[in-house]
Amino acid sequence: MTVLIKVHKTYRGVVAISDEELVGKIFYEGERQLDIRENFYRGEPYEELGELVKIIKDLAMEDSTFNIVGKESVNAALKAGIISKEGIKTVDGIPYALVLL
Repeated sequence: MTVLIKVHKTYRGVVAISDEELVGKIFYEGERQLDIRENFYRGEPYEELGELVKIIKDLAMEDSTFNIVGKESVNAALKAGIISKEGIKTVDGIPYALVLL
């Protein structure tokens, strides 16, 4: 399991978190589309769940927004407490969540 995290700096941090194997792919379901673009999601790789959860918690304290895609990434965000199960959506079986803190 490798999860990628990339922080985009704007007036507030925009954090892109994705399972590595999904980056560069597009998923469709009806009229909905999930586009996991390389330039937005290709960031630093993390493999250890505990480290990943800590980083997500730290970033959540910095007034960031989050775009989270993939089973492992969503699971880490759940463990970090920044999303709830009710906030998880899917496109073509791929879970994702958006967080505005």
